[in-house]
Amino acid sequence: EGHRAVVNLLFTSYCLNERIRNLLRERSLSPQQYNVLRILRGADKPISTCVIRERLLDRMADTSRIVERLERKGLVVKEICAQDKRLVDVSLTPRGRQLLDSLQELEETIDSLLDGLPRKDLQELNRILDQIRNHLSA
Repeated sequence: EGHRAVVNLLFTSYCLNERIRNLLRERSLSPQQYNVLRILRGADKPISTCVIRERLLDRMADTSRIVERLERKGLVVKEICAQDKRLVDVSLTPRGRQLLDSLQELEETIDSLLDGLPRKDLQELNRILDQIRNHLSA
């Protein structure tokens, strides 16, 4: 049953990622770019690319490249860290905040992908997924 569960998780993850990728494509964003924007929105101050990398879902992603693309789009700004000149701090621009605000509908659509499941089942699913991740990282 373990093998079947892993294949099921992988297939479900692929299906969800495809739906999210298609929704983000309409806004010319990759899932990684969206994730970085969300991380920055959640930070109450500029944060370094190292901190962003730690919070990314895909820790193998090239954070510097993602941030550079977002900077070219005018969604983030980079500054040399005042405390440590070796680090680069990143923050949202007003345009980046505006884009995230406009994505509220998208976030509601993402939330609705699992609307067919009762709340109790979602809580159980989250508990089991947390347990799997904890086991894998032990």
